[in-house]
Amino acid sequence: MGLLASPVTRLGVVLALAACEPLLPSAPDDAEVLDGPIEGLTSAQLAVFGEGDAEFNRTFAASEGAGPMFVASACGSCHVGDGKGHPVFNLTRFGRMVDGAFDPMRALGGPQVQNRAVQQYVAEVVPNGASGVAVFAAPAVTGLGLLEAVDDTTLLNLADPDDLDADGISGRVQLLDEEDLIVEVTSLNAVADESGPTRGVPIAGKYIGRFGKKGVTVNLLHQTVTAYHQDMGLTSDLVIEDLFNRQVGTFASDDVADPEVGSSTVSAVVFYLKTLRPPPRRNADAPDVLAGEALFGTLGCAACHRPVLRTGASAIGPLHQVELHPYTDLLLHDMGAELDDGYTEGIALTSEWRTAPLWGVGLAGSSQGGRMHLLHDGRAAGFREAIDLHGGEASASRAGFRALGPGEQAQLLRFLESL
Repeated sequence: MGLLASPVTRLGVVLALAACEPLLPSAPDDAEVLDGPIEGLTSAQLAVFGEGDAEFNRTFAASEGAGPMFVASACGSCHVGDGKGHPVFNLTRFGRMVDGAFDPMRALGGPQVQNRAVQQYVAEVVPNGASGVAVFAAPAVTGLGLLEAVDDTTLLNLADPDDLDADGISGRVQLLDEEDLIVEVTSLNAVADESGPTRGVPIAGKYIGRFGKKGVTVNLLHQTVTAYHQDMGLTSDLVIEDLFNRQVGTFASDDVADPEVGSSTVSAVVFYLKTLRPPPRRNADAPDVLAGEALFGTLGCAACHRPVLRTGASAIGPLHQVELHPYTDLLLHDMGAELDDGYTEGIALTSEWRTAPLWGVGLAGSSQGGRMHLLHDGRAAGFREAIDLHGGEASASRAGFRALGPGEQAQLLRFLESL
């Protein structure tokens, strides 16, 4: 009422706000953020996207079923702004070799450590006897719907397990038995939504994996319910049992009825992940970026980090038969002793890793506290260090980068910064 009555007071308020303006940060440029829906969604689809966004960033309390052991209590804790995760929320997985086969030690709570716990429970640590221990940094989640929509046949055609073209690159498709999957595959493929065909159709009794550091999940539904279960201790219709608690030798229990996350919530989060836009490029036409891109191809980096893929059929219009630029082939490649930590999943060797998509990597630091943490475990503090740890099939490309002059190396790094 005083503001309405006093022009002097109104002027004072205006001047005070003006004085504060330099202290208020401006909104980030659209090319500097990862979050946002893919273009072309209908209004109804945008509504579901918004619902999934809210659920993705929802923090679960113990009274809602989180835990009793867990890694994080919200999806958004590990994927801040939908970007790469900070090491504080790294995942630890373990196992051991038994008679030449890798045992994920499920009877001892494997393969993942839940390093936090609610009251009256003890957080897990890696048990004695584990011979392989891997640390996984949370990946960015943008553009995943496009990667899911790439046909299985495309990945099979890209694979060259015996290196028949003699280029030193022998990418393999990750093939999973039902025992490799936490969920029942029949249930996984029975779930239908408006997104169209579900990737995960068996090939000779095996299932092609495309998500995760070792490619151990077949589609985004599988990825989502597994993350709810293993990372947050939440049950769903597809993973109905609580986490195994090795301290008491049985499954953990709480007072919350299962499933703790309903199918509508799971569907909304899956749709959100399917329809997050691909990461934006920056300065793509700059001369030094273009020169670096050419070097990226000349050095053979693009043999694994493929610049172009194409999606197959999808009921979501923006995902249907479109070109994408993810800089991955979604295949397993041997990265040599430098990145061999003795742990594996599916048919992957302990030194094999699924090619990480490079799109959005130039924005990694913005979601990781201002500093990059690259590679599967976040050990590399920048592009140079990441390149230096690329052995195995990438050895020739690494040697080629080392042989470049300072100017050409800077151009290639400038290209990576633009992704």
